[in-house]
Amino acid sequence: MTTHSGLSLNQAPPISVPLRFFLTAPLFGLLAATILLGAGPDALQSRWMPATLAATHLVTLGFVSMVMVGAVSQMLPVLAGSPMPRPVLVSSITHVLLSLGTLSLAGGLLLDNNEAIKLAMLLLGLALLLFVTISLYCLARAKAHNPTIAGMWLSVASLLVTVILGLRVAAKHVWYLEPPLTISWTDVHLTWGLLGWVSILIISVAYEVVPMFQMTPHYPEWMQRWLTKLVLSGIVLWAGVSLAPLPLGDSTRAWLAGILASSLAIGLGLFAVMTLYLQRRRRRRVKDVTLQFWHLAMISLLTCALLWLGGQWWPALGEWQNFGYLLTVIYLAGFVVSVINGMLYKIVPFLTWLHLQGQNKRRFSLPNMKEIIPDRRAHQHLLVYTASVPLLVAAVVMPAWFTYPAAILLALAFVMQAFNIFMAVRLYRDISRRLAQAE
Repeated sequence: MTTHSGLSLNQAPPISVPLRFFLTAPLFGLLAATILLGAGPDALQSRWMPATLAATHLVTLGFVSMVMVGAVSQMLPVLAGSPMPRPVLVSSITHVLLSLGTLSLAGGLLLDNNEAIKLAMLLLGLALLLFVTISLYCLARAKAHNPTIAGMWLSVASLLVTVILGLRVAAKHVWYLEPPLTISWTDVHLTWGLLGWVSILIISVAYEVVPMFQMTPHYPEWMQRWLTKLVLSGIVLWAGVSLAPLPLGDSTRAWLAGILASSLAIGLGLFAVMTLYLQRRRRRRVKDVTLQFWHLAMISLLTCALLWLGGQWWPALGEWQNFGYLLTVIYLAGFVVSVINGMLYKIVPFLTWLHLQGQNKRRFSLPNMKEIIPDRRAHQHLLVYTASVPLLVAAVVMPAWFTYPAAILLALAFVMQAFNIFMAVRLYRDISRRLAQAE
């Protein structure tokens, strides 16, 4: 079955392929919040604290990348018309390696255990390189060619660069390789991951899912064609200026890097503004949880862009030692995790409903999408998570006051999300079993 939106739903992989990732992801978020709670205010004093590094990688790898790998595994056959070979086997291997690798890395960073970090390098390297290889193979065979597929190319390529940089930074940490790396290498690794792999994928997928799920007009054609390419070009140029042995003085290098980073901020801010504008023009005026999570995400992304630009004009802000840390918290918690939360409340009910419909040969009455994850429970999660974001931001500024309330609310939010997804999966299994028995 191909929908009017060009979705090849008949090529969707077994539901276990994406759901194994979606079920696991909130548990890593909960673990990150627990580490933050255990470390207390010290964790938000600096991005280099062991607890901070462990919690950050639990969120970026265990939650964000876990969900995104599951989503891409679902989208490649549906959006690109290019199914993954042996999807259950590939997803199972990737999921196990990614889960164990993330736990090993977080444990190694938290306890300063080089052996655990070495194991994580092996596990995460295998998991993500397997995913990248399979994804690029599927994209090369894609039947569809549109801005979303083009953006997925750029995003997966960015993930490959992120993995290579991450392995190099980790190798320096455990083997003290020469020449020693500067902090710029870690910043470039972070930028390729958050802006390349994550942002480009979110922007690319937004071109399809925002009009489809939120009933908005389409993004402008010029934005769909150029924005992700310009973002990737900006990252490449910025990374080159930051790392390449160019004959530049420190002040000239910093000025060029600032201009390029500001261009990236403007581009991402433009995406946020356009998304908010389109949402105001949506055809169906009823607000749902997904729309509200996206509002939070776009406001956070726009805040990041304006803060960065403000730091360029106001040196006291830009030179504050935790300025980059503050931006990362707003970007990661406010933007990235909020988008993922919102999309999970569309993807999980839709996949559950779709796969039950495929099994319903006798046309029994089945729950609709609103009954798979009730709005009341999803909205409770929205309220708790939305409250946690400003507390996390405040905790960067005043750790002693806000770290514990932020960590408690964040942990509660991930518990609620895990419960909602688990109950949807249990509902699917119960109904699927009854449908099989009725045959």
